[in-house]
Amino acid sequence: MAISKDYCVVVLVTAPDESTAMSIGRMLVEERLAACANLIGPIRSIYRWQGAVEDACEQLLLIKTRANLFAALESRVQQLHPYEVPEIVAIEIQHGSPQYLQWIRESTAESPGGKP
Repeated sequence: MAISKDYCVVVLVTAPDESTAMSIGRMLVEERLAACANLIGPIRSIYRWQGAVEDACEQLLLIKTRANLFAALESRVQQLHPYEVPEIVAIEIQHGSPQYLQWIRESTAESPGGKP
C-alpha cells in the first residue's frame, strides 16, 4: 500500500540574515511551493563546520507546505541559498486545525510546477 504524501509539513531553514531569509521565503510562496514562511530571529546558532565549532547569528524560516512538495522545495532552497550545506529539515504536522491544514493544501501547488 502506497503511503499518502498529502500530509502537511513544517520545513526549518536557517539563513545568514533577514534579507536572505525574506527573499527565500517570498520566492517559495510566490512559486506556490509554500503556503507561508515565517521569519524568526535573530537566533544564535552554535554548530560544527569543517572541524571547527562556529557561533553565528542567523534567521530561522518556518515554512508550511505539503509533503509531496518537499523535494521541489528543497531543490529550490538549495538554488537560492548562499550556504554550501543549508539546513532543510521537514517535520510532519501530526495535528492541526483542519481549516488551517486545508488552507496550506489550497495555497500550494498540487505537484512541482503544477497548478493548485
